[in-house]
Amino acid sequence: QVQLVESGGGLVQAGGSLRLSCAASGRIFRINAMGWYRQAPGAQRELVARVTVGGSTRYADSVEGRFTISRDNGKNTVYLQMNNLKPEDTAVYYCNADLLRSTTLVRGDYWGQGTQVTVSS
Repeated sequence: QVQLVESGGGLVQAGGSLRLSCAASGRIFRINAMGWYRQAPGAQRELVARVTVGGSTRYADSVEGRFTISRDNGKNTVYLQMNNLKPEDTAVYYCNADLLRSTTLVRGDYWGQGTQVTVSS
């Protein structure tokens, strides 16, 4: 099995910053991409940012220019630097990994348990 462990969430005032981390572990052959999604109460889960093993990135329009995703492929870890946070960024943030499992090379899509980010005005 594969596990994703998230950290870095918390409470911050508008304009502040947080950095989220997500480490993947288990029988992993290769991680194709890792990303962050978020879900606010009563809202759909949405893509925040995603990065492939090759370094290609994608951001939601609402966060582009404020958030930066990065990865350490050797550590199977992805980070999300969140700057100039706004109250509308308040949500549970979930880490996601698109990967190939070891030996079988079966593709899987894995999720962390989520970390709460709350931005006060």
